[in-house]
Amino acid sequence: MFSFTLRRFWNKWKSYRHRFVPWVVLNLSKNEKTLRQVSEPSKDKLVPDEEVSATLLKLFRVLLRGHGVNREIRAGHPVCAQDAMLQCLGFCIDRRPSSLPSAGTGVFVTRGFVPRGVTVAMYPGAVYQPYEPILLQSIRNPFVFRCIDGVLVDGNDKGISKVLFRSCSGRDRMGPFLMSDTSWLTDCPLNPLAVGQYVNNCSNDRPANVCYQEYDVPDKFPVELRRFLPNVNYSQDAGRPVRCVVLVSLRDIHAGEELFSNYYTIVH
Repeated sequence: MFSFTLRRFWNKWKSYRHRFVPWVVLNLSKNEKTLRQVSEPSKDKLVPDEEVSATLLKLFRVLLRGHGVNREIRAGHPVCAQDAMLQCLGFCIDRRPSSLPSAGTGVFVTRGFVPRGVTVAMYPGAVYQPYEPILLQSIRNPFVFRCIDGVLVDGNDKGISKVLFRSCSGRDRMGPFLMSDTSWLTDCPLNPLAVGQYVNNCSNDRPANVCYQEYDVPDKFPVELRRFLPNVNYSQDAGRPVRCVVLVSLRDIHAGEELFSNYYTIVH
C-alpha cells in the first residue's frame, strides 16, 4: 500500500515539477545544454512576424480551397491536410511515439525537408492573460506554456481544458465564420501544424532543432482564414489580438527526425 502511494506521488511529481519554480531554478545548471538564452525579449524572435503570417496564410488558403468557404469543416481529413502541408511548405509533420525513452508522444518530420528559419508547428490552446484564472485547468496538466510576458497557453486536449476551448471557440463565432479551429482536440487536426504541444524537450545528447516564438495575430488577418487558428482567448476582448506560439526551425531538419525544443528560455 505504501509503495503504491509513493509511486503515485512520484508520477504526479514528475508531471508537476517542471512548473515548480524552486525545482526549476535548482536544476537549471545540471542541463545547461537544454537551455536557450537570449539577451532581451525582443531577441527571442528568429523569424519576423510577417514571415510567420505569410507561411500561415499560404497554408490556410490551400486548406480553405480544399474544403470550401461556406462548408462546415470537421476533423477526419488527415490526408488532405498532410497533402496541403507538403504542397505549401515542402514537408509534413505528425505525432508518433517519441524516440526518447518514457517520453510518450513526439512530433516527427514524416516527409520532405525543413529548411532553417521556417515555421514548423503551432502550439494550440486557450490563451490566458497573467491575471486570468487557470488553477483548475493546470492541475495535472503538463501542457501549460508560459510566454515571456507571462501569458499562458493551455495546450491540453483533454478534460476541462478541452471543454473550455470548445466553449470559447463557439462564443467567438461570427455568423458563418469560425474564429478558431477545434479539430486539434481530436486525433486528426485539420491544421496539420497544430501539434506543437507534443514536441519534447531536448536533452544533452539530443539538442534542440526548433524553438518557440510568440506571434500575435494581426488585425488584417483574413476573417475567413481564422477558422484554422488553433488558439482562442479565454476572455472575450475585441481589442486584444489572439496570441499564437509557433515553433521555428533552428537548423535544416530531414524526414525521419524528431523535433526537440528548449522548454526553458532565460532572458538576461
